[in-house]
Amino acid sequence: MNIVCMGAHPDDAEWYAGGSMIMWTEKGHNVYAVSVTKGDMGHYEIKPKELEQIRQKEAEESAKRGGYTSIVMDFPDGSLMPTLEVRHEIVSLIRRLKADVVLTHRPCDYHPDHRACGVLVQDSAFLVTVPHFCPEVPALSQSPFCLYMMDMFQKPIPFHPNYAVDITSVIDKKWDLLDAMSSQMYEWLPWLDHQLEEVPQDKEARRQWLRERWDSLFRMPSFYFRSLFEKELETYDKSFEYVEFFEQCEYGRSPSRLEIDALFTLERKPQGII
Repeated sequence: MNIVCMGAHPDDAEWYAGGSMIMWTEKGHNVYAVSVTKGDMGHYEIKPKELEQIRQKEAEESAKRGGYTSIVMDFPDGSLMPTLEVRHEIVSLIRRLKADVVLTHRPCDYHPDHRACGVLVQDSAFLVTVPHFCPEVPALSQSPFCLYMMDMFQKPIPFHPNYAVDITSVIDKKWDLLDAMSSQMYEWLPWLDHQLEEVPQDKEARRQWLRERWDSLFRMPSFYFRSLFEKELETYDKSFEYVEFFEQCEYGRSPSRLEIDALFTLERKPQGII
């Protein structure tokens, strides 16, 4: 399958779905990590033009480590809006990649770029099949299967996962993806958290610091959402320690049984479906 993980910034795909992208790549799927913006605002010191180039290289390095393809679009960080112009670009890209599956943010999130990205994918899910919309790129015969990446926001409605991918076996590789995002993991995020002085200079020590800093956060989802998958876990014989969860977006098509089996460790049927 052609799987497109569409985040607002370079590192969003890796952060929310990096382990899944690695596993899907290893299964032979074509996986794309797309950043709709250039990520050029995410630093306390480096100027936007220089940061744009740095983040593109970091995204490429991360993709090289994960075996997938990185695409960074040309919209400015911090200013993404669900406009007709951006919608055209999203529809065109989904068509060119012949996407079977598209992952994105929910349109309720702390970051306005995340919210806009989620709305843009929702607005594009049907239009990719409309021949006279963006006629310069041939329309797809069907909408992609669309998924929301996990978040913990409760209003207006909390994230409610339908699917789980146990990434415990590839968690070290996910740390590799994030380690490649040096300007974010070792500079911007620590600066935001007032921890910049704690970051080691040695590369190996830095990577160990990264894991210690975020390990509990990446373990937390399996505990938080485990109760929703109790029935499915009765016959699951692995650790379910590091898990990435996804919620099906109603705006895309319904997946086939083969697609579900190819993508996910566990599936929880939505309420009301027998």
